[in-house]
Amino acid sequence: MTENSFTGLSPRHQFVDTHILRIDGRSPDPLLIKHAKMAQSPFTFYRGSAQLFYADWKAGNVQVDAALLSLPLTCVVGDCHMSNFGFMTEEGSHGDIIIFSPNDFDDACVGHAGWDIVRFLVSLELAREHCEGVRSGKYESAKQATNKAVIDSEHVELAMDAFLDGYLTVCERVADDPTALYDAVEDIMPGTRLHKFYNKACARAAGGEEFLTKSALAKAVQMRDDGLAFRKNSDKFTPLAPHYYTAVKQAFAPYMDDDVIDIVQRNHAGTGSNNLDRFYFLVGPAKPHNEATFSRCHIVEVKQQREAAPLFYYPDLSPVNRLNPAHLTARCQRKMKRRPDLLLDEAEWSDKHWLIRSRHHARVGINPEDICMGNRSIDGGFVDFAQVCGEALAFAHCRGDRRSVEFELAALSVLETTRDALRRISLEYAEQVKSDHADWVAYFRGQRSATC
Repeated sequence: MTENSFTGLSPRHQFVDTHILRIDGRSPDPLLIKHAKMAQSPFTFYRGSAQLFYADWKAGNVQVDAALLSLPLTCVVGDCHMSNFGFMTEEGSHGDIIIFSPNDFDDACVGHAGWDIVRFLVSLELAREHCEGVRSGKYESAKQATNKAVIDSEHVELAMDAFLDGYLTVCERVADDPTALYDAVEDIMPGTRLHKFYNKACARAAGGEEFLTKSALAKAVQMRDDGLAFRKNSDKFTPLAPHYYTAVKQAFAPYMDDDVIDIVQRNHAGTGSNNLDRFYFLVGPAKPHNEATFSRCHIVEVKQQREAAPLFYYPDLSPVNRLNPAHLTARCQRKMKRRPDLLLDEAEWSDKHWLIRSRHHARVGINPEDICMGNRSIDGGFVDFAQVCGEALAFAHCRGDRRSVEFELAALSVLETTRDALRRISLEYAEQVKSDHADWVAYFRGQRSATC
Protein backbone atom coordinates (compact mmCIF):
# COMPACT_ATOMS: atom_id res chain seq x y z
CA MET A 1 0.00 0.00 0.00
CA THR A 2 1.31 3.45 -0.88
CA GLU A 3 1.22 6.36 1.53
CA ASN A 4 -1.71 8.04 -0.23
CA SER A 5 -3.88 4.89 -0.33
CA PHE A 6 -5.96 6.27 2.56
CA THR A 7 -6.77 9.48 0.64
CA GLY A 8 -10.49 10.17 0.85
CA LEU A 9 -11.13 7.65 3.61
CA SER A 10 -12.70 8.64 6.93
CA PRO A 11 -10.51 8.43 10.08
CA ARG A 12 -12.44 5.33 11.16
CA HIS A 13 -11.99 3.64 7.81
CA GLN A 14 -8.28 4.47 7.91
CA PHE A 15 -8.10 2.92 11.40
CA VAL A 16 -9.82 -0.27 10.20
CA ASP A 17 -7.75 -0.51 7.04
CA THR A 18 -4.47 0.03 8.91
CA HIS A 19 -5.08 -2.90 11.26
CA ILE A 20 -6.32 -5.25 8.55
CA LEU A 21 -3.37 -4.28 6.35
CA ARG A 22 -0.97 -5.11 9.18
CA ILE A 23 -2.09 -8.77 9.24
CA ASP A 24 -3.14 -9.41 5.64
CA GLY A 25 -0.50 -7.33 3.89
CA ARG A 26 -3.04 -5.53 1.72
CA SER A 27 -6.14 -3.37 1.77
CA PRO A 28 -9.49 -4.88 0.70
CA ASP A 29 -8.62 -7.11 -2.23
CA PRO A 30 -11.23 -9.00 -4.27
CA LEU A 31 -8.54 -11.48 -5.32
CA LEU A 32 -7.78 -12.49 -1.72
CA ILE A 33 -10.04 -15.37 -0.65
CA LYS A 34 -9.90 -14.29 2.99
CA HIS A 35 -11.24 -10.85 2.08
CA ALA A 36 -13.97 -12.37 -0.07
CA LYS A 37 -15.09 -14.35 2.99
CA MET A 38 -14.94 -11.28 5.21
CA ALA A 39 -17.10 -9.32 2.77
CA GLN A 40 -20.02 -11.74 3.11
CA SER A 41 -21.50 -10.27 6.32
CA PRO A 42 -20.55 -8.38 9.52
CA PHE A 43 -20.22 -11.76 11.25
CA THR A 44 -17.66 -13.09 8.76
CA PHE A 45 -15.89 -9.72 8.82
CA TYR A 46 -15.65 -10.03 12.61
CA ARG A 47 -14.26 -13.55 12.30
CA GLY A 48 -11.56 -12.41 9.89
CA SER A 49 -10.42 -9.32 11.78
CA ALA A 50 -9.83 -10.30 15.42
CA GLN A 51 -6.95 -7.83 15.58
CA LEU A 52 -9.39 -4.96 15.05
CA PHE A 53 -11.26 -5.88 18.24
CA TYR A 54 -8.03 -5.57 20.23
CA ALA A 55 -7.01 -2.39 18.44
CA ASP A 56 -10.32 -0.87 19.51
CA TRP A 57 -9.93 -2.18 23.05
CA LYS A 58 -6.44 -0.68 23.29
CA ALA A 59 -7.60 2.63 21.79
CA GLY A 60 -10.39 2.91 24.37
CA ASN A 61 -13.15 2.38 21.81
CA VAL A 62 -14.55 -0.46 23.93
CA GLN A 63 -15.48 1.18 27.23
CA VAL A 64 -15.37 -1.71 29.70
CA ASP A 65 -15.78 -1.46 33.45
CA ALA A 66 -12.38 -1.41 35.19
CA ALA A 67 -13.61 -4.21 37.46
CA LEU A 68 -13.65 -6.57 34.47
CA LEU A 69 -9.92 -6.03 33.99
CA SER A 70 -9.27 -6.74 37.67
CA LEU A 71 -9.87 -10.47 37.19
CA PRO A 72 -6.70 -12.57 37.51
CA LEU A 73 -5.09 -13.22 34.14
CA THR A 74 -5.76 -16.64 32.66
CA CYS A 75 -5.45 -18.53 29.38
CA VAL A 76 -7.95 -17.08 26.91
CA VAL A 77 -9.22 -18.22 23.51
CA GLY A 78 -8.39 -14.85 21.95
CA ASP A 79 -10.75 -15.18 18.98
CA CYS A 80 -13.85 -16.07 20.96
CA HIS A 81 -17.07 -16.10 18.95
CA MET A 82 -20.00 -18.45 18.64
CA SER A 83 -18.65 -20.40 15.66
CA ASN A 84 -15.46 -21.24 17.54
CA PHE A 85 -17.44 -23.61 19.77
CA GLY A 86 -18.56 -27.09 18.82
CA PHE A 87 -18.38 -30.82 19.38
CA MET A 88 -15.16 -32.81 19.21
CA THR A 89 -13.47 -35.86 20.61
CA GLU A 90 -11.17 -35.38 23.57
CA GLU A 91 -7.51 -36.30 22.99
CA GLY A 92 -7.91 -35.36 19.33
CA SER A 93 -8.23 -38.25 16.92
CA HIS A 94 -6.99 -40.63 19.62
CA GLY A 95 -10.12 -40.41 21.77
CA ASP A 96 -13.80 -41.23 21.41
CA ILE A 97 -15.44 -39.15 24.18
CA ILE A 98 -17.50 -36.34 22.65
CA ILE A 99 -17.56 -32.96 24.43
CA PHE A 100 -18.72 -29.43 23.62
CA SER A 101 -15.86 -26.96 23.88
CA PRO A 102 -14.01 -24.04 22.32
CA ASN A 103 -12.46 -25.49 19.17
CA ASP A 104 -10.01 -22.85 17.90
CA PHE A 105 -6.96 -21.80 19.92
CA ASP A 106 -4.93 -20.07 17.20
CA ASP A 107 -5.14 -16.73 19.05
CA ALA A 108 -4.88 -18.20 22.55
CA CYS A 109 -2.60 -16.47 25.03
CA VAL A 110 -2.49 -15.34 28.65
CA GLY A 111 -4.84 -12.40 28.93
CA HIS A 112 -8.04 -10.92 30.30
CA ALA A 113 -11.07 -13.22 30.52
CA GLY A 114 -13.15 -10.15 29.68
CA TRP A 115 -11.74 -10.20 26.16
CA ASP A 116 -13.34 -13.58 25.47
CA ILE A 117 -16.56 -12.71 27.26
CA VAL A 118 -17.21 -9.45 25.40
CA ARG A 119 -16.05 -10.85 22.06
CA PHE A 120 -18.49 -13.76 22.39
CA LEU A 121 -21.40 -11.53 23.40
CA VAL A 122 -20.78 -9.30 20.38
CA SER A 123 -20.88 -12.36 18.12
CA LEU A 124 -24.42 -13.22 19.24
CA GLU A 125 -25.86 -10.01 17.80
CA LEU A 126 -23.71 -10.33 14.66
CA ALA A 127 -24.99 -13.89 14.18
CA ARG A 128 -28.56 -12.59 14.34
CA GLU A 129 -27.74 -9.88 11.80
CA HIS A 130 -26.05 -12.46 9.56
CA CYS A 131 -29.09 -14.75 9.50
CA GLU A 132 -31.56 -11.93 9.04
CA GLY A 133 -29.48 -10.81 6.08
CA VAL A 134 -29.34 -14.34 4.67
CA ARG A 135 -33.11 -14.60 4.88
CA SER A 136 -33.63 -11.25 3.13
CA GLY A 137 -30.94 -11.89 0.52
CA LYS A 138 -28.69 -9.10 1.80
CA TYR A 139 -25.87 -11.51 2.72
CA GLU A 140 -24.59 -14.59 0.96
CA SER A 141 -24.50 -17.97 2.65
CA ALA A 142 -23.68 -21.55 1.80
CA LYS A 143 -26.98 -22.41 3.50
CA GLN A 144 -29.69 -20.38 1.84
CA ALA A 145 -32.59 -20.87 4.25
CA THR A 146 -34.62 -17.81 3.34
CA ASN A 147 -37.95 -19.33 4.36
CA LYS A 148 -36.96 -19.95 7.97
CA ALA A 149 -37.75 -17.66 10.90
CA VAL A 150 -34.81 -15.88 12.54
CA ILE A 151 -34.18 -14.97 16.17
CA ASP A 152 -34.75 -11.33 17.10
CA SER A 153 -33.07 -8.76 19.37
CA GLU A 154 -34.94 -10.02 22.41
CA HIS A 155 -33.51 -13.50 21.85
CA VAL A 156 -30.02 -11.97 21.68
CA GLU A 157 -30.39 -10.25 25.05
CA LEU A 158 -31.79 -13.43 26.60
CA ALA A 159 -28.86 -15.35 25.14
CA MET A 160 -26.37 -12.86 26.57
CA ASP A 161 -27.86 -13.40 30.02
CA ALA A 162 -27.87 -17.16 29.53
CA PHE A 163 -24.21 -17.12 28.49
CA LEU A 164 -23.25 -15.21 31.64
CA ASP A 165 -25.46 -17.51 33.76
CA GLY A 166 -23.71 -20.56 32.34
CA TYR A 167 -20.29 -19.02 32.92
CA LEU A 168 -21.09 -18.10 36.53
CA THR A 169 -22.63 -21.49 37.25
CA VAL A 170 -19.37 -23.23 36.39
CA CYS A 171 -17.31 -20.70 38.37
CA GLU A 172 -19.50 -21.38 41.40
CA ARG A 173 -19.21 -25.15 40.97
CA VAL A 174 -15.41 -25.00 40.76
CA ALA A 175 -15.17 -22.57 43.70
CA ASP A 176 -17.20 -25.01 45.80
CA ASP A 177 -15.40 -28.13 44.54
CA PRO A 178 -12.10 -27.68 42.61
CA THR A 179 -12.34 -31.23 41.25
CA ALA A 180 -15.14 -29.91 39.00
CA LEU A 181 -12.32 -28.60 36.79
CA TYR A 182 -12.15 -32.15 35.48
CA ASP A 183 -15.74 -32.01 34.28
CA ALA A 184 -16.72 -30.91 30.79
CA VAL A 185 -19.85 -30.18 28.79
CA GLU A 186 -20.71 -33.67 27.59
CA ASP A 187 -24.36 -34.25 28.56
CA ILE A 188 -26.57 -32.88 25.80
CA MET A 189 -30.22 -33.56 26.57
CA PRO A 190 -32.33 -35.30 23.90
CA GLY A 191 -34.82 -32.97 22.24
CA THR A 192 -32.63 -29.88 22.57
CA ARG A 193 -31.43 -27.85 19.59
CA LEU A 194 -27.85 -29.09 19.97
CA HIS A 195 -28.70 -32.77 20.31
CA LYS A 196 -28.66 -33.50 16.58
CA PHE A 197 -25.17 -31.99 16.33
CA TYR A 198 -24.07 -34.11 19.28
CA ASN A 199 -25.48 -37.21 17.57
CA LYS A 200 -23.68 -36.26 14.37
CA ALA A 201 -20.37 -36.06 16.24
CA CYS A 202 -20.97 -39.41 17.99
CA ALA A 203 -21.74 -41.07 14.65
CA ARG A 204 -18.49 -39.78 13.15
CA ALA A 205 -16.20 -40.86 15.98
CA ALA A 206 -14.13 -44.02 15.53
CA GLY A 207 -16.56 -46.89 15.97
CA GLY A 208 -19.55 -44.70 15.13
CA GLU A 209 -22.03 -45.71 12.45
CA GLU A 210 -20.84 -42.97 10.05
CA PHE A 211 -17.12 -43.15 10.76
CA LEU A 212 -16.39 -44.85 7.42
CA THR A 213 -18.42 -42.33 5.41
CA LYS A 214 -18.79 -38.98 7.23
CA SER A 215 -15.79 -38.61 9.55
CA ALA A 216 -13.15 -36.00 8.71
CA LEU A 217 -10.85 -38.90 7.81
CA ALA A 218 -13.34 -40.63 5.52
CA LYS A 219 -14.24 -37.42 3.67
CA ALA A 220 -10.59 -36.51 3.08
CA VAL A 221 -9.07 -39.80 1.91
CA GLN A 222 -9.75 -42.51 -0.66
CA MET A 223 -8.72 -46.13 -1.02
CA ARG A 224 -6.58 -46.88 -4.05
CA ASP A 225 -5.07 -50.13 -5.29
CA ASP A 226 -1.82 -49.20 -3.60
CA GLY A 227 -3.44 -48.04 -0.35
CA LEU A 228 -4.81 -44.82 1.09
CA ALA A 229 -4.23 -41.28 -0.22
CA PHE A 230 -5.86 -37.87 0.05
CA ARG A 231 -8.70 -37.31 -2.40
CA LYS A 232 -7.93 -35.45 -5.59
CA ASN A 233 -9.87 -32.34 -4.64
CA SER A 234 -8.51 -29.24 -6.32
CA ASP A 235 -10.56 -26.93 -4.08
CA LYS A 236 -9.28 -28.26 -0.76
CA PHE A 237 -6.05 -30.11 -1.45
CA THR A 238 -3.03 -29.38 -3.61
CA PRO A 239 -0.47 -32.15 -4.20
CA LEU A 240 3.11 -31.23 -3.40
CA ALA A 241 5.90 -31.27 -5.95
CA PRO A 242 8.16 -34.27 -5.26
CA HIS A 243 11.11 -32.26 -3.93
CA TYR A 244 8.81 -30.18 -1.71
CA TYR A 245 7.01 -33.31 -0.48
CA THR A 246 10.35 -34.76 0.56
CA ALA A 247 11.38 -31.58 2.40
CA VAL A 248 8.07 -31.30 4.26
CA LYS A 249 8.14 -34.96 5.24
CA GLN A 250 11.74 -34.70 6.39
CA ALA A 251 10.90 -31.71 8.59
CA PHE A 252 7.76 -33.03 10.29
CA ALA A 253 7.83 -36.84 10.20
CA PRO A 254 9.57 -37.00 13.63
CA TYR A 255 6.45 -35.47 15.21
CA MET A 256 4.07 -38.10 13.81
CA ASP A 257 3.09 -41.18 15.76
CA ASP A 258 2.94 -43.63 12.82
CA ASP A 259 4.01 -43.90 9.20
CA VAL A 260 3.38 -40.96 6.89
CA ILE A 261 1.15 -42.23 4.05
CA ASP A 262 0.49 -39.01 2.14
CA ILE A 263 0.92 -35.22 2.41
CA VAL A 264 -1.00 -32.40 0.71
CA GLN A 265 -1.29 -28.67 1.09
CA ARG A 266 -4.65 -27.66 2.57
CA ASN A 267 -6.29 -24.73 0.78
CA HIS A 268 -8.62 -21.97 1.99
CA ALA A 269 -9.36 -23.33 5.47
CA GLY A 270 -10.69 -21.02 8.18
CA THR A 271 -11.43 -17.30 7.98
CA GLY A 272 -8.98 -15.39 10.16
CA SER A 273 -6.15 -17.78 9.28
CA ASN A 274 -7.23 -18.36 5.69
CA ASN A 275 -4.03 -16.89 4.26
CA LEU A 276 -1.62 -19.01 6.31
CA ASP A 277 0.16 -22.11 4.98
CA ARG A 278 -0.95 -25.50 6.23
CA PHE A 279 -0.29 -29.13 5.35
CA TYR A 280 -2.32 -32.28 6.02
CA PHE A 281 -0.46 -35.49 6.83
CA LEU A 282 -2.24 -38.82 6.46
CA VAL A 283 -0.74 -40.99 9.17
CA GLY A 284 -1.20 -44.68 10.06
CA PRO A 285 -0.80 -48.15 8.57
CA ALA A 286 -0.41 -47.82 4.82
CA LYS A 287 -2.95 -50.44 3.76
CA PRO A 288 -5.88 -50.81 6.18
CA HIS A 289 -8.43 -53.37 5.01
CA ASN A 290 -11.18 -53.09 7.61
CA GLU A 291 -12.78 -50.62 10.00
CA ALA A 292 -10.50 -51.57 12.88
CA THR A 293 -7.31 -50.78 10.99
CA PHE A 294 -8.83 -47.77 9.23
CA SER A 295 -9.59 -46.24 12.65
CA ARG A 296 -5.86 -46.35 13.40
CA CYS A 297 -5.32 -43.80 10.64
CA HIS A 298 -5.74 -40.10 11.26
CA ILE A 299 -4.97 -36.69 9.80
CA VAL A 300 -2.38 -34.40 11.33
CA GLU A 301 -2.47 -30.71 10.49
CA VAL A 302 0.78 -28.76 10.33
CA LYS A 303 -0.16 -25.10 10.27
CA GLN A 304 1.87 -21.92 10.10
CA GLN A 305 1.28 -19.96 13.29
CA ARG A 306 1.46 -16.21 13.72
CA GLU A 307 1.31 -14.01 16.80
CA ALA A 308 -1.95 -14.22 18.75
CA ALA A 309 -4.25 -11.31 17.91
CA PRO A 310 -4.10 -9.53 21.31
CA LEU A 311 -0.31 -9.53 21.64
CA PHE A 312 0.56 -6.76 19.19
CA TYR A 313 -1.51 -4.43 21.39
CA TYR A 314 -0.65 -6.00 24.77
CA PRO A 315 2.92 -7.31 24.41
CA ASP A 316 3.91 -7.09 28.07
CA LEU A 317 0.88 -8.59 29.79
CA SER A 318 2.63 -11.86 30.76
CA PRO A 319 6.12 -13.32 30.22
CA VAL A 320 4.41 -16.50 29.00
CA ASN A 321 3.29 -14.60 25.91
CA ARG A 322 6.92 -14.25 24.81
CA LEU A 323 6.90 -17.91 23.76
CA ASN A 324 6.95 -18.38 20.02
CA PRO A 325 3.41 -18.35 18.54
CA ALA A 326 3.10 -22.11 17.98
CA HIS A 327 4.52 -22.95 21.42
CA LEU A 328 2.12 -20.50 23.07
CA THR A 329 -0.89 -21.94 21.24
CA ALA A 330 0.01 -25.50 22.23
CA ARG A 331 0.65 -24.48 25.85
CA CYS A 332 -2.67 -22.67 26.21
CA GLN A 333 -4.60 -25.47 24.52
CA ARG A 334 -3.12 -28.02 26.93
CA LYS A 335 -4.15 -25.89 29.90
CA MET A 336 -7.65 -25.03 28.70
CA LYS A 337 -8.74 -28.54 27.75
CA ARG A 338 -9.64 -31.31 30.17
CA ARG A 339 -7.90 -33.95 28.04
CA PRO A 340 -5.76 -32.20 25.39
CA ASP A 341 -4.94 -33.72 22.03
CA LEU A 342 -2.36 -36.47 22.42
CA LEU A 343 -0.63 -35.25 19.27
CA LEU A 344 -0.03 -31.54 19.90
CA ASP A 345 3.39 -30.03 19.27
CA GLU A 346 5.26 -27.17 17.66
CA ALA A 347 8.24 -26.83 15.35
CA GLU A 348 10.32 -24.24 13.53
CA TRP A 349 10.95 -24.79 9.84
CA SER A 350 11.63 -22.58 6.82
CA ASP A 351 11.90 -19.54 9.11
CA LYS A 352 8.31 -20.02 10.33
CA HIS A 353 6.67 -21.45 13.43
CA TRP A 354 4.32 -24.39 12.91
CA LEU A 355 1.62 -25.90 15.11
CA ILE A 356 1.26 -29.67 14.81
CA ARG A 357 -2.08 -31.17 15.88
CA SER A 358 -4.33 -34.09 15.09
CA ARG A 359 -7.56 -33.41 13.22
CA HIS A 360 -10.60 -34.64 15.14
CA HIS A 361 -12.50 -37.38 13.30
CA ALA A 362 -15.78 -36.13 14.76
CA ARG A 363 -15.39 -32.37 14.94
CA VAL A 364 -18.77 -30.68 14.35
CA GLY A 365 -18.90 -26.89 14.32
CA ILE A 366 -21.90 -24.60 14.73
CA ASN A 367 -22.67 -21.89 12.17
CA PRO A 368 -25.09 -19.00 12.72
CA GLU A 369 -27.58 -20.61 10.33
CA ASP A 370 -27.53 -23.75 12.49
CA ILE A 371 -28.57 -22.04 15.69
CA CYS A 372 -30.23 -18.70 14.80
CA MET A 373 -32.77 -19.91 12.22
CA GLY A 374 -35.83 -22.11 12.53
CA ASN A 375 -38.57 -22.60 15.09
CA ARG A 376 -36.47 -24.71 17.44
CA SER A 377 -33.87 -21.95 17.64
CA ILE A 378 -36.55 -19.37 18.37
CA ASP A 379 -38.23 -21.63 20.94
CA GLY A 380 -35.19 -21.71 23.19
CA GLY A 381 -32.47 -23.39 21.16
CA PHE A 382 -30.44 -20.24 20.60
CA VAL A 383 -30.60 -19.23 24.26
CA ASP A 384 -29.70 -22.75 25.41
CA PHE A 385 -26.74 -22.77 23.03
CA ALA A 386 -25.41 -19.53 24.53
CA GLN A 387 -25.66 -20.97 28.04
CA VAL A 388 -23.71 -24.08 27.04
CA CYS A 389 -21.03 -21.87 25.45
CA GLY A 390 -20.78 -19.93 28.73
CA GLU A 391 -20.24 -23.16 30.63
CA ALA A 392 -17.62 -24.43 28.18
CA LEU A 393 -15.71 -21.12 28.20
CA ALA A 394 -15.74 -20.96 32.00
CA PHE A 395 -14.21 -24.44 32.23
CA ALA A 396 -11.44 -23.33 29.83
CA HIS A 397 -10.74 -20.11 31.77
CA CYS A 398 -10.84 -21.76 35.19
CA ARG A 399 -8.28 -24.37 34.14
CA GLY A 400 -5.70 -21.61 33.69
CA ASP A 401 -4.98 -21.99 37.42
CA ARG A 402 -5.55 -25.45 38.89
CA ARG A 403 -3.86 -24.60 42.20
CA SER A 404 -6.42 -22.17 43.58
CA VAL A 405 -9.95 -20.84 43.08
CA GLU A 406 -8.85 -17.20 43.04
CA PHE A 407 -10.09 -16.67 39.49
CA GLU A 408 -13.48 -18.26 40.14
CA LEU A 409 -14.16 -16.19 43.25
CA ALA A 410 -13.19 -12.97 41.49
CA ALA A 411 -15.39 -13.81 38.47
CA LEU A 412 -18.39 -14.48 40.72
CA SER A 413 -17.94 -11.08 42.34
CA VAL A 414 -17.30 -9.05 39.19
CA LEU A 415 -19.47 -10.51 36.45
CA GLU A 416 -22.76 -10.25 38.28
CA THR A 417 -22.23 -6.55 39.01
CA THR A 418 -21.11 -5.75 35.46
CA ARG A 419 -23.79 -7.78 33.68
CA ASP A 420 -25.84 -4.81 32.41
CA ALA A 421 -22.72 -2.98 31.26
CA LEU A 422 -21.47 -6.06 29.41
CA ARG A 423 -24.71 -6.34 27.45
CA ARG A 424 -24.69 -2.65 26.59
CA ILE A 425 -21.03 -2.56 25.57
CA SER A 426 -21.40 -5.66 23.41
CA LEU A 427 -24.47 -4.39 21.57
CA GLU A 428 -22.78 -1.04 20.94
CA TYR A 429 -19.66 -2.68 19.57
CA ALA A 430 -21.75 -4.97 17.36
CA GLU A 431 -23.19 -1.83 15.75
CA GLN A 432 -19.65 -0.56 15.18
CA VAL A 433 -18.74 -3.83 13.44
CA LYS A 434 -21.80 -3.56 11.19
CA SER A 435 -20.79 -0.02 10.23
CA ASP A 436 -17.17 -1.04 9.65
CA HIS A 437 -18.28 -3.93 7.46
CA ALA A 438 -20.53 -1.72 5.35
CA ASP A 439 -17.76 0.82 4.75
CA TRP A 440 -15.16 -1.87 4.13
CA VAL A 441 -17.37 -3.70 1.64
CA ALA A 442 -18.07 -0.48 -0.24
CA TYR A 443 -14.32 0.00 -0.60
CA PHE A 444 -13.90 -3.70 -1.44
CA ARG A 445 -16.48 -3.44 -4.23
CA GLY A 446 -14.78 -0.33 -5.53
CA GLN A 447 -11.51 -2.23 -5.74
CA ARG A 448 -13.24 -5.13 -7.47
CA SER A 449 -14.75 -2.78 -10.05
CA ALA A 450 -11.34 -1.28 -10.68
CA THR A 451 -9.92 -4.73 -11.53
CA CYS A 452 -12.67 -5.58 -14.02
